[in-house]
Amino acid sequence: MFAVIKTGGKQYKVAKDDVIKVERLAGEAGDTVTLDQVLAVAADDGALTVGSPVVEGATVSATLLEQGRADKIVVFKKKRRQNYRRKAGHRQDLTVLRITDISAKGAKKAAPKKAAAKKAAPKKDAEEASEE
Repeated sequence: MFAVIKTGGKQYKVAKDDVIKVERLAGEAGDTVTLDQVLAVAADDGALTVGSPVVEGATVSATLLEQGRADKIVVFKKKRRQNYRRKAGHRQDLTVLRITDISAKGAKKAAPKKAAAKKAAPKKDAEEASEE
């Protein structure tokens, strides 16, 4: 079973016991976090439920492992022959989560598409031509 969740403006495909790094969420190490923006849920039998935009009643529970920061990235801007150089660094705040449970309560399976019934349109031109 897996789910597609949205947090921090990004989407993550998660399964039970996965460890993911997301943008900072409030909480301390050991806290339980509930993510309710579940975009899709796939059951063990392969049935996929896709929300519009979210699956109603579906939640993903996770344990907050640690709060940390990503590696530093260097932002360097330069315009040649203009004596313009700017250097800045950035470290993104991160939260490390371990997925503990995926709950798909209320998730409805998509109804199977009905086969389009073919109706033979009456050909008036052919009938009129045969009458004449």
